[in-house]
Amino acid sequence: MERKVALLEQAIQLDAFYPFLQDDIAGGICLFIGTIRNKNQNKDVKSLDMEAYPPMAVKQINLLIDQAGSTWPIQKVVMAHRTGPLQIGDIAVLIGVTCVHRAEAFQACQWLIDRLKEEVPIWKNEFYEDGSSWLVPHP
Repeated sequence: MERKVALLEQAIQLDAFYPFLQDDIAGGICLFIGTIRNKNQNKDVKSLDMEAYPPMAVKQINLLIDQAGSTWPIQKVVMAHRTGPLQIGDIAVLIGVTCVHRAEAFQACQWLIDRLKEEVPIWKNEFYEDGSSWLVPHP
């Protein structure tokens, strides 16, 4: 299984990752693109900051990829996450999974985003239009 893992302070560009996921054996490439939305907890979101502990975050992401690879026949996988300030509409996370069959690609991709949100040391501090903020405690 081939992989690309990235924590980026600059915008995530789909064109930087999608060509890597392409493979003649692939019957399915599943992409999850998580974007910054304008509402959360019934408040208008203005912006947010993403913080990470990079050595541990990258290590945990690679462990998740290994676990997914032992469950599904993944050919290639990409996991990229933004850090730093983000605006509404920005891509915060990109996960791509290439498998021979589409069902496996969907399942692995969903499992990876669910585990990333629960287990990887990346935190977001949301700033609301009313001037308040909230540090989302995860993990």
